[in-house]
Amino acid sequence: MNTGSNEPGEVAMASDETGTDEVRSEQERGLGSRAPEFIKARRMLHVSWQVGVFVIGLAVVVAGIIMLPLPGPGWVVIFGGMAIWATEFVWAQLVLRWTKRKVTEAAQRALDPKVRRRNIILTAIGLVIVAVLVGIYVWKFGIVMPWKIKDQ
Repeated sequence: MNTGSNEPGEVAMASDETGTDEVRSEQERGLGSRAPEFIKARRMLHVSWQVGVFVIGLAVVVAGIIMLPLPGPGWVVIFGGMAIWATEFVWAQLVLRWTKRKVTEAAQRALDPKVRRRNIILTAIGLVIVAVLVGIYVWKFGIVMPWKIKDQ
């Protein structure tokens, strides 16, 4: 049976060639707090640090949620708040890793020529439908300006 090693006592190790250097360095860094060592050494100071990071991250996430219906980069601000939380909390680090992986997969799928062609065709069909509906509306009701130009 071939184990993938050349020597009798060696153990075969699977290599991960799919990730980039940035992803590898992030995984090597590990999960957990990135607070300075002098803060981690004192329990009360570390808990205070975590509370501060949580409150700041929460304020940023709430601001992002408020920006979703209002003008502003809502999702970017929400992910910024998650990044602030990820400096201290493992759950936020795992959420960000999952999100990065899903965004990367979606970007790779979107660049697939078949998907791009399908999206272009669907966009063209949608534009034609909208143009036909606008044409029917203008033909049936005409264009009426909200102000009276003749009176001025």
